[in-house]
Amino acid sequence: MLHLSVRHLLKLLPLLCLPLACQQADQSATNSVTAVQPKTQRIRDDLGRELTLVAQPLRIMALAPSMTEMLYAIADTATIIARTQNCDYPAAALRKPIISNYPLDMERLIALRPDVVFTVEGITSLDDAARLEKFGVPVYYQRSQTVADVFRSMQVLGRILHRQPQARHLTDSLRQELAAVAKNTSASKARPRVLAITWQDPIYVYGQNTLFTDKVRLGGGQNAVTEKFAQPYPALTREYILKLNPDVLIGGSFGKLDSTFFKNYPELKRIRAYQARQVYGITGNLMERPGPRVVESVRELQKILASSQP
Repeated sequence: MLHLSVRHLLKLLPLLCLPLACQQADQSATNSVTAVQPKTQRIRDDLGRELTLVAQPLRIMALAPSMTEMLYAIADTATIIARTQNCDYPAAALRKPIISNYPLDMERLIALRPDVVFTVEGITSLDDAARLEKFGVPVYYQRSQTVADVFRSMQVLGRILHRQPQARHLTDSLRQELAAVAKNTSASKARPRVLAITWQDPIYVYGQNTLFTDKVRLGGGQNAVTEKFAQPYPALTREYILKLNPDVLIGGSFGKLDSTFFKNYPELKRIRAYQARQVYGITGNLMERPGPRVVESVRELQKILASSQP
């Protein structure tokens, strides 16, 4: 009788162990999924701020036009939920709802429940970012002072959004385009000194510590402003501009600036740029935005500087 009981127990043993084995297998599978697919990602933005984002952001937007352009070049565009009143490129962006970035429409932005908001240093205040983050909206800042910084920012964006192949393809193609521009400018030994104005009253210019400095270098020139000011876009006096005496002035066509800028500041007609009529307008969207069209901006500067050569 005892022999029969043992035999029956041996037959029942696999069945008795089955629930425990299944439970262990389920736990193992759960641990495996958690390791491969974390729910969050921790990143550090260009200002050194640590952020915690969802692993796969599915609701995104940018508070700077350059970043909107980056999103459309790299992200799944279905995940872009809004744009600002200044975001006008590409054309597809115009179909998105508008969130004012100045002043920031905080209430409407929070109501959209974005997984992450991208912006550029100087566009969104740190105070506004802190308020958004209190409501669970992470704000990622980018900072670009060189064209290489712009390329790096695109690759970081690709990692955050799990769109590395798209970001890599974009930056590789842009580097090839930039190499072609550099080849065209390498033959020119002269590097004209270029002053680029952003506002006329007072006279604000692109300072040394701006992306313009690197772009004009790649285009074959040099920033006439060599001093580094506390502000990236400093206000200059007329006396300072006369001392700089730039070879080229960017900010509008000769006719336009002759009837406005130089009419208001007639003493500045003494600078070389005016005397030689080397005064040019430029596409504002290219000049101002550190985005996917940055090489197109360098190419535009290159053409201007090439035409200014005797």
